[in-house]
Amino acid sequence: MRLLVVEDDPTISRFLVKGLREDQHLVDLAEDGDAAEAQALAGGYDAILLDVMLPGQDGFAVCRQLRAAGVDTPILIVTALDAVSDRVHGLDTGADDYLVKPFAFDEVVARLRALTRRGRTRSLSSVLTTGPLSLDQEAHQARVAGALVPLTATEYRLLEYLMRRAGTIVSRVQLAEHVWGGDYDPCSNLADVYIGYLRRKLAGTAAADQIRTIRGIGYMLVRAEA
Repeated sequence: MRLLVVEDDPTISRFLVKGLREDQHLVDLAEDGDAAEAQALAGGYDAILLDVMLPGQDGFAVCRQLRAAGVDTPILIVTALDAVSDRVHGLDTGADDYLVKPFAFDEVVARLRALTRRGRTRSLSSVLTTGPLSLDQEAHQARVAGALVPLTATEYRLLEYLMRRAGTIVSRVQLAEHVWGGDYDPCSNLADVYIGYLRRKLAGTAAADQIRTIRGIGYMLVRAEA
């Protein structure tokens, strides 16, 4: 899944982002209400984890604005506000679920899975498909023409990011931000190393040539006939 975490407390945001990435999700972070609204409006997220007490507009306002703009991405409000009136207010602004801090990480993941299965006005497919290559986002499994391709957590996130942008060139800076969370120097060869790992895993399959290097820019996963 591609997730947006909206949290201004660095301790909590690091905990959530690190845990969700280790659970093989693509995660972006917004630290204030205005940034959260802008990123969510840009689209492409399967779910949003939204804190309430934020700099700028609060989470309730962000949720209300997104729903008014027609954004139907599932929203899980995660906050320390535990009064019944706060929960009712959050749901009334358009949130799909409400989780009170402190929380267990496993419960966050379980609720996200439930929300994305249920969806809203759109149908959320758990399987990405590009030619013979498919990625089951619930089982965290990649297959080529039905045959399982074993991947590490980082290889899985990298392949998911490439598949979501199939036919589009992605730069090393984009990979740094979305796969590794900006925790490494994009001028290093880490992306090249992991692209090499993926290519070796796909070698000898019908998807062997789908990952292309765009010299001086980055990489692209080309669309192919199934």
